[in-house]
Amino acid sequence: MSLLAVGVSHQTAPVALLEQFAMAADDRVKALHELVESDHVSEALVLATCNRVEVFAEVERFHGGVTDVSRVLARQAGATVEELSPYVTVHYEDQAVAHLFTVAAGLDSMVVGETQVLGQLRAAYALAREEGTVGRALHPVAQRALRVGKRVHSETGIDRAGASLVSVALDRTEARIGDLAGRPVLVVGAGSMGALAATTLARRGADVVVSSRTEGSARRLAEAVAGRPAPMDHLPEELAAADVLLTCTGATGLVVTTDVVSAAMAGRGNRPLVVVDLALPRDVDPGVAALPGVHVVDLALLQGERRDGAPGGPVAADDISTARAMIEAETALLRAERQAAAVGPTVSALRSQAAEVVDAELLRLAGRLPDLDARARAEIARTVRRVVDKLLHEPTVRVKELAATPGETDYAGALRALFGLGIDADVTPGAGRLADAVTVDPERPGGSA
Repeated sequence: MSLLAVGVSHQTAPVALLEQFAMAADDRVKALHELVESDHVSEALVLATCNRVEVFAEVERFHGGVTDVSRVLARQAGATVEELSPYVTVHYEDQAVAHLFTVAAGLDSMVVGETQVLGQLRAAYALAREEGTVGRALHPVAQRALRVGKRVHSETGIDRAGASLVSVALDRTEARIGDLAGRPVLVVGAGSMGALAATTLARRGADVVVSSRTEGSARRLAEAVAGRPAPMDHLPEELAAADVLLTCTGATGLVVTTDVVSAAMAGRGNRPLVVVDLALPRDVDPGVAALPGVHVVDLALLQGERRDGAPGGPVAADDISTARAMIEAETALLRAERQAAAVGPTVSALRSQAAEVVDAELLRLAGRLPDLDARARAEIARTVRRVVDKLLHEPTVRVKELAATPGETDYAGALRALFGLGIDADVTPGAGRLADAVTVDPERPGGSA
């Protein structure tokens, strides 16, 4: 059994493709069960955010696991595995662990150092626990990832310097229309991102109006930020009065149409409107960007600016280096723990095999010496068992110690090979794109055909 990470993110895929992977709560539950019911996946956790959809899974076989996970992702995106291949990345074992830790620390985010992904990972882990799709393998990995992310944010300057996606989007907004203090801003969506947006806006002095399909949620969030709630059916009127629309719902279809925005702009004179759409899939009709006086800030824009090197919250190189050193050390520590745990069943199998050999030989002795008295027979049995225990004691203790030390040696595999306990010969690469992972040459581990 081995850890595998397969997914797409803003690092490899355009926003238009990421939109196809958007998952509601029911979709995530369905994906989790579809994964663990496949042939090669025994445990699974799905991390789905506005910037990524990644599956972390415990698999029996590398290639079979990649295939099973890729099929689930392709179904979710309404595409084929072949169509997704250029955008999907694959990480295995240590690389998968290090990648998860890197994501948890905010180092793989669109805005380096942001903290929201840590909460999203916590929620993904909680859902997988509720659905029973994580077990002995993934529990310690997910728990360690959460601890690593928290430690990186508390022990480096990344937490102070790294801005959230909301903050970066609002920086772009202020660059367009000036300071948000005293300006009316309409927030559509009262979930985790909506709450983050409303809180950030309140800190910047904006007059916040919250609208949501769930009026109770809108009211509670509005009260928390000293704003006011507004029903969704008042959206046209509220939009006409707002300087900024920030939307981030979990809807699967458009929430704000071009007609609604066009009607709101008709009575505004020359007053511009900034539309910030942080939803995935998008909440706002793309046609809105073509309306006079409307400026759109969305994930595609932020992704493009990131690739062009636009600042998104300065993070000191020393902080990043320190964080990566923490991740490397924690990855090595977890590897040692996993290796030590993995050798346990092999040691048990060796002792069971030895006990079977002893029992068979004692039975054979009883057949050859039927007249041997019970006392002598018992003494011989005790002596033989003591000899076997003493012979096995040192190697089994040593293999447990060696398995817990850093290194690439598979001590459990060596023990299985030496004593004929069965060998798993699945060939696995380390990390890379899906296209490389599915064309591995079994004669060259880690290479491509």
